Amino acid sequence: MSSEISLAWREPISDDEMADLVRSHGGIAPDDWWATIRPHSLGWVSARDDAGLLVGFVNVAWDGRDHAFLLDTKTRGSRQRRGIGVAVVRFAADQARAAGCEWLHVDFEPPLRSFYLDACDFRPTDAGLIHLPRWTTPTL
Repeated sequence: MSSEISLAWREPISDDEMADLVRSHGGIAPDDWWATIRPHSLGWVSARDDAGLLVGFVNVAWDGRDHAFLLDTKTRGSRQRRGIGVAVVRFAADQARAAGCEWLHVDFEPPLRSFYLDACDFRPTDAGLIHLPRWTTPTL
């Protein structure tokens, strides 16, 4: 990772900054996305360049005790594949450990397998998942 990048834990981030970061790599971010998820976080890692631009991010949600969960790992589109993502994930792991968490979970799509398992040192595990689309109403 370039020496011009600084990492911070729970640093203030604006909704506009988050939306800009998400959109920088083709993502879709509602204007209030960050304000909505922030209250559910143990913390988050921000990565900024020497001009203060948000270039990386990961959110750490938790159960209040032993389990932390990585969500929304992001690297600015123009800065990908330079070690920023790995740095924010490892920093997040250190912070979750310092908060007393015993486990750090992450879900990912197959193209990100090498990133999480090889570069970030996660190990594969069995897990379960139920897709809960908003437009489905259960029948009683």
